[in-house]
Amino acid sequence: MINVGIYGYGNLGKGVECAVNGSPDMKLYGVFTRRNPESISTLTGTNVYRADDIISHKGCMDVLIICGGSATDLPQMTPELARNFNVVDSYDNHSHIPEYFERVNSSALLGGTVAVISGGWDPGLFSLARVYGSSVLPDGEHYTFWGKGVSQGHSDAIRRIPGVIDARQYTIPVPQAMERVRNGENPVLTTREKHTRECFVVVEDGADRSAIEEAIKTMPAYFADYDTTVNFVSAEELKRDHSGLPHGGTVIRSGVTGINGENKETFEFSLNLDSNPEFTGSVLTALARAAVRMRKKGEKGCFTILDIPPYMLSPENPEELRKHLL
Repeated sequence: MINVGIYGYGNLGKGVECAVNGSPDMKLYGVFTRRNPESISTLTGTNVYRADDIISHKGCMDVLIICGGSATDLPQMTPELARNFNVVDSYDNHSHIPEYFERVNSSALLGGTVAVISGGWDPGLFSLARVYGSSVLPDGEHYTFWGKGVSQGHSDAIRRIPGVIDARQYTIPVPQAMERVRNGENPVLTTREKHTRECFVVVEDGADRSAIEEAIKTMPAYFADYDTTVNFVSAEELKRDHSGLPHGGTVIRSGVTGINGENKETFEFSLNLDSNPEFTGSVLTALARAAVRMRKKGEKGCFTILDIPPYMLSPENPEELRKHLL
């Protein structure tokens, strides 16, 4: 059995807990939190430990799944924890992944561990779809549309703004852009032409709403390149109308084949998720299995889902996979 630790116990941590609980080859060692452990009631009744004490648990876990936010948590947590544990995270700031990879790789090589970063569905499964599509249809373009759904990373980024109590951010595809892609037009679309963002924000009494709205709309790498609508709502409204965490999206590779490119071909991969954190947690759990297997084979350093053979994600062995899924 693979012993799994969870570092951070928000929505994503609970999603990982559900996935580990449903995995035949895994068991949960415990949850590590920066909050008071006595204040945490887990879904499965697993042990809860202080995050500050985690080094005393070295050797008790095969892998640690880090469930923090990409804005400020993971850039600090993952490089630090990778020195002592095999780790998996869901870092999702696409434009900063190359430099983040190098930082985590240095730590994992120093510690002799395996670190798998940027797991989930995008980056993650969608990344695989883009690689497969561009490899099979080199003469073409790929397009990624997210939503409509709540982005955990972007919602977390809003909550880090001073004066914000809570927030939900929806990513919404522009229907006209998707239609043009599916028609094989291969349009050149700007970031702003593909998606809009809509935010629902609860703020402290007396907070400067104009300053908060400006901070959201101008936030680099998250909102600055999009048409963004900010709605200020009460805590009651947010709980009533925006308590769910749905999401999804589509990767489309539109290309041509034939000597003269006379045939249009479309490769499409899509997801429709009732629970973004539970699905993301399921992907991270599969990657955790791969991280442990890779370390047992002598690997060390940082990896992404693009570096991992598919069979390593599955609880079934390669013979069973060939028999049932190939």
